[in-house]
Amino acid sequence: MIRVLIADDQGMVRTGFTVFLSGQPDIEVVGEAADGREAVERAAELKPDVVLMDVRMPHMNGLEATRELMARGGATKVLILTTFDLDDYVYEALRAGASGFLLKDASAAQLAEAVRVVAAGEALIAPAITKRLITEFARLGSPRPVPGRRLDELTERETEVLLLVAQALSNQEIAEKLFVAEQTVKTHVGRVLMKLGLRDRAQAIVFAYESGLVRPGE
Repeated sequence: MIRVLIADDQGMVRTGFTVFLSGQPDIEVVGEAADGREAVERAAELKPDVVLMDVRMPHMNGLEATRELMARGGATKVLILTTFDLDDYVYEALRAGASGFLLKDASAAQLAEAVRVVAAGEALIAPAITKRLITEFARLGSPRPVPGRRLDELTERETEVLLLVAQALSNQEIAEKLFVAEQTVKTHVGRVLMKLGLRDRAQAIVFAYESGLVRPGE
């Protein structure tokens, strides 16, 4: 079962998500939070696999709550939910450590699938969002230093896989491009994350651009 915590300041939203997700055979809603501070506290207590995190909440917003959750370590993933499709939210959410970004107007089926994808360690980043991220990296200019993470620790194949991950391609799509088995891609991705000390594919995408491995327009 995938354990989920729902953090949103609107009670009706929390109830709606809880009712739908609780009806899924592989998902269990273990708790709710009405603001960012409570989300951090409840996540520490309940240790969910995934936190559905609203952006705009009182006391502590979703981005701040995500940063604090990630700073505490643990295996909990964060899926950002918002009605605001703004570039800075997308970029800052991923830099804060979120594993995915979903608008609240997504269908119920898309929400359930998003929870499954994020729980499995994949990055939930739609192609349109990836394009906005690339635009944001271009605006930022030069690559940022990434302390403690060295690209030269990767093999040639692992670097190639990271480049494709940075394009937000799935394991299956990468496997087709490289003419290898999907399980082989999973193994390479796992090694890339381990060697670079990255939590998931979302972090890998941000790292690939911030380190200069991939530059906007390439």
